[in-house]
Amino acid sequence: MYNTVRKIKRGRVAAYSDIACFIGNPRSFRAVGNTLNKNHSKDIPCHRVLRKDGFVGGYNRGVKKKICLLVKEGVLIKNRRVNLKKYSWIKF
Repeated sequence: MYNTVRKIKRGRVAAYSDIACFIGNPRSFRAVGNTLNKNHSKDIPCHRVLRKDGFVGGYNRGVKKKICLLVKEGVLIKNRRVNLKKYSWIKF
């Protein structure tokens, strides 16, 4: 799963459910979120993973830090939401 998250480029995001599907276990989106929340390695861009509705949820370094990192990468956030159609790493 960490290798999948590492593939998300700067300025792009993915949903927890996208990562779960990508690793072959679509129902494990909560496990993906819990695992990423416990990760403290800066080499894994956990801040680029959001809820499937684009809402910027929890982050082990704080939501404000997550938003700051995303904005610094060029992701527009409005009312704590990201337009997934525009910024999604996975194009459907």
